[in-house]
Order: sequence, then structure tokens, then C-alpha cells
Amino acid sequence: MQYWRTEILRLLTVLAVAALIGWLAGNVPLTLFAGVAAYLGLNYWQLWRLRRWLRGNPSATQTEPPESFGLWGEVFDGIYQLGRQEQKSRDFLESIIRKAQESSSALEIAVTMIDRRGSLEWWNQAAARLLGFQYPRDQGHPVTNLVRDPRFAQYFHEADYSEPLKLPAPGDGSRTLEFEIALFGERERLMIVRDVTRLHRMELMREDFVGNVSHELGTPITVIKGYLETIMEHVHELDGKWRKPLGQMLQQSARMENIVRDLLMLTALETKAVKRQQKPFRLAPLIREVESDTAQIYRNRGHSYRAECEKGIQIVGDRAELYSALSNLAQNAAKYTPDGGEIRIEAAFIEDGKAFEIRVTDNGIGIETQHLSRLTERFYRVDVSRSSETGGTGLGLAIVKHILLRHDADLRIESESGKGSTFVCRFPAERIRGGEPRVIPQAPFPDQPPQINVH
Repeated sequence: MQYWRTEILRLLTVLAVAALIGWLAGNVPLTLFAGVAAYLGLNYWQLWRLRRWLRGNPSATQTEPPESFGLWGEVFDGIYQLGRQEQKSRDFLESIIRKAQESSSALEIAVTMIDRRGSLEWWNQAAARLLGFQYPRDQGHPVTNLVRDPRFAQYFHEADYSEPLKLPAPGDGSRTLEFEIALFGERERLMIVRDVTRLHRMELMREDFVGNVSHELGTPITVIKGYLETIMEHVHELDGKWRKPLGQMLQQSARMENIVRDLLMLTALETKAVKRQQKPFRLAPLIREVESDTAQIYRNRGHSYRAECEKGIQIVGDRAELYSALSNLAQNAAKYTPDGGEIRIEAAFIEDGKAFEIRVTDNGIGIETQHLSRLTERFYRVDVSRSSETGGTGLGLAIVKHILLRHDADLRIESESGKGSTFVCRFPAERIRGGEPRVIPQAPFPDQPPQINVH
């Protein structure tokens, strides 16, 4: 503000002096014009100096600004200081970027920057090793032209990066890579690639081991169980002290047989390809069958059952697999509900027909919130003693999850300790034929219990 006052005072002084000279010379307009012209000329000369300085020094920091005075001196100094600050900020950002690049170069995982057009901007040494990128030849080229796999191109363009993608390494089918992509900025992408060959092989070995061991255990367990059943038919002829041990042996052999059966089913679900042409079938008879079989198995518990599903609804899928999934859920509900409880199986469209849900609800003992996220893990026990008493294998919900994944569906669990549970199987509407959209009540009880999605 002080410089503006000084400049205005300078202009007024020039005009006053010019007017005085013009009065003395007898031509005030001419001297005023000459004074204004001189003042403007001085300012244009300062502007020309500024332009020459900036043209020879684009960053305004390489050389000192021209010497000046007044308002123009403030302009020169201000531009110079702004240039210095900008240069410091640029140097700071460049040092951060350089450190980030240097640190990422030391990583074993591949890090790749992709611009909004899908072209490579930058990558570290691991990306060059794992993906074969070469600098500067590949810079600016579309990443889908360099990773030539239709599955990667589909994954990249669909932009649904909620799950990673596993593919054979380019040029080396013996290695397996896992791709993860994150969006940032203006549709730019950060791609992380890991070599998961060892983990993939270990997973295959685990699956083979479980499958082979299950097959090998099946025959001896069947033989042992068969002999025990024969002995138990004549248990009255044995000494009384043998009756309880033999009964427990028969019970545990039956439990081991169930575990082997469930392990074989899990192995089959993980390794067997989904049928390409799944056929639609009526859902209501399947639900009634699940309800009837569960009621028969737990007929001594005094439960009441209710099944609701429109007769015209058909679902596209494998009937045997879906029966296994719903039967597991219904039997779990009956197993962990005190005598005289209520079990409901309901099926209907939700969200104005955008999805379809099958809900299995009980008013049993419920599940504490901290256990919900782990219920579908193999052999996970909420209460080991309780599971042992009920004869559970700890594999039922893992089987349900895998069956639903094979039908493009997911499992959501709603439960609260002491207030019952609801297991929700949500299917895409494309798998449903017939029926009218309607709303299923979102909670089995007055208070909405905690819920979790299991994928």
C-alpha cells in the first residue's frame, strides 16, 4: 500500500511540475501531455526490462532482478521471491518423488504408474523383471499391449478392482503373478504385481493333500464304523463296562466319516469347473424339501418351520449344490436353536427386482459379533465344546460359501448373541426366472442385529 501511495504522489508531482512549467511557458496542455508521456514512457521502459529479464530467465530465480525503484522495484522483488519459493517447493517435491522411486526400486513387488489413457508412465526394476518392461522403449505404450492376456485386458478395462487377478507371468507360464490396481487422480492407476508362484503351488499342494488324504481315510473309517455297528448290534452280550466306550467310538467314527465327506465335497467344489450350461429349476420344491428333511432330522427338538417362496420362481444353477448349501444353513439353524424354536426359510426379490435373496432365520442362541467374519473359515469354532457336542465338522459354512461363489452369489450373516441369526444368500437377478419383486423383512427380530458380508 505504501508503494502505491508513493507512486500516486510521484504522478501528482510530475503533473504539478508540468503544469507549473506550462504556466510559465504559456502552454499548460502541452507540458501536461509531455509530463504524462514521460511518465508512461518510464513505466513502459520498466515493463520492457521485466519482459527481457523473464525471457532470459524463465524461472525468475537464476539471476538477480534488475535494479529499480518504487512500485516497479516491489514488482521485481516480488516475482523473484515467488520464483525462489516455487523453486524450493519444486525441489522438495522432486526429492520426495526421487526417494519414492528409489525406495520402490528396492522392493520385490512390481510398482507401475499408468496414466488416464492406460499408457505406462513409470515402473520400478521389479516390474521390468516380472513383466518384461523396457525403458525407454515401452514408456507411453498401452499396458494392455504389453501384458497380452485377454483376462488382464478385461480386468483392466472393466475397472472393478475389488479382487486381485492371478495370471501366468508373461513369457513364463511356470510362474504365477497377482495383479492389484488402484485408481487415483483423474482416472490414473497404480498397479502392484507380486510373484505368488510359491503360494499358488502351496495352495495346489494343500488341495491335493486334502483330497488324497480324504480319499485314503474314507475306506478305513468306513470299515471301522461298519465293525462297530455290528458289535453294537450285540452289545447286550458284552460286559457292561464296554458299552459306553463302544458307543463313543461309534459316535466319533461317524463324525470322522462326516468330516471326510465334507472335505471331499470342499475339494470337489474348489477344483471342479462350474457347469457351462446350468439349467433353471423350480425353487419352491427345493425349499420345501430342505424344510422337510431338516424337520425330520431334528424331529425330537419340537421346532416349528415356515417356508415362503412363490411357486413360479425358477433359479439357474446346480440343484444338488444349492440343496447342500440351504440344507447346511437350515440344519445349523435347527442345531443351535433351543427346543421349541422357530426356523424360517424365505425367498424373494429385493431392491425392486435388482437382486434375489434366500434367508434362513432362527431365534436361537445367536453368534457374538467378533466371530461373524470368520464363520466361513475351515474348522473355525465359535465354541469348541459346543461344536463337539453337536457333532459339527466345522466345514458346513465353508461349503456354503464355495457353492454360492459358483452361483455368482454371496453370503451375508446377521446375528446377535441371544437373539438368533439370519443367513442371507444373495443372488443376481439374472439367475432368477419368473416371480414378482417384493420386500423380505430385513431383520428376524425387532432389533436389527449386526451383519457382515462374507465373500
